[in-house]
Amino acid sequence: MTALDKGRVIRTDAKVCHVDVEGEVVLAAPRGILFDPQNQQKNPVAVGDWVELERTGNPVALERVLPRKNWLSRTASSHDPREQVLAANVDQLFVIASVNKPGFSSNRTDRILAACEWGHIPARLVLNKVDLATEVELENLRATYESIPIDVIETCATQGPDGPGMRTLRDLVHDKVSVFYGASGAGKSTLLNALHPELKLKVGKISRYWETGKHTTTFSRLLELDKGTYVIDTPGIRVFRLFGVPADNVRDLFPDFRPFQARCRFTGCSHDHEPECAVFDAVESGELSATRYATYVELLDEIRNAKPSDDEDAPIEG
Repeated sequence: MTALDKGRVIRTDAKVCHVDVEGEVVLAAPRGILFDPQNQQKNPVAVGDWVELERTGNPVALERVLPRKNWLSRTASSHDPREQVLAANVDQLFVIASVNKPGFSSNRTDRILAACEWGHIPARLVLNKVDLATEVELENLRATYESIPIDVIETCATQGPDGPGMRTLRDLVHDKVSVFYGASGAGKSTLLNALHPELKLKVGKISRYWETGKHTTTFSRLLELDKGTYVIDTPGIRVFRLFGVPADNVRDLFPDFRPFQARCRFTGCSHDHEPECAVFDAVESGELSATRYATYVELLDEIRNAKPSDDEDAPIEG
């Protein structure tokens, strides 16, 4: 039997994967057996996957995807209900969110953080463009997310490698595989250029009418910043929908609920209608974030009422 070569996927296209095999980039076509026969998965191979290749044929065959230690996935789009795996086998994910232009979205941020909990990925929040925010705005965001708890890093990428928060961010990504993920226009490419100017990534502009970002990254790719330091750069998003999470598990994706839900009257309390719900009481008293709770209830309703043809959201990138 021919020995298989092991490599890591650094980019995926429609019919071919770019695989790093000991420093050599090999183009490989996934075997048909890798595709889900029930058609529940859009992509059987994701950036960050470790794979095995059979290199004797033309084209090179991607034979096997090795077991993942973690993953980030979502519903592919409002018109495609399949799972889209965005990244796998990473050490951490940074949710990149601007505090203004475009404005901060707690709903989108909370959805991504919930997906990280589901996929077993440690997450941090980067508040970019802090020069466009007041101290009160920043303090409110800090209070909400540090109480989860997750690390909050405040940056201003346009001020370059020595701007606010850049040294902290540089230290956190060092010698790790990280994902940068967030809204279009939040400043992912600008942050990466500040971390590693040699990348010279294209930077988009914000729509003057809608204050939304324009996509500059159109596919996920694994970038090497330094020896042993990698970042997966991803396309910007507008809508993020969880995939494959049972309704009963949604509450477990909100770690800040846990100290309170132990005091709920019912052990399996869903926190949306039961009497004597300690989580709801904590929201009412201000001990839990009202915006986080609103996202939770929306997710719960969305999953309970999901239909295969459900297309109520605006289209998102594939």
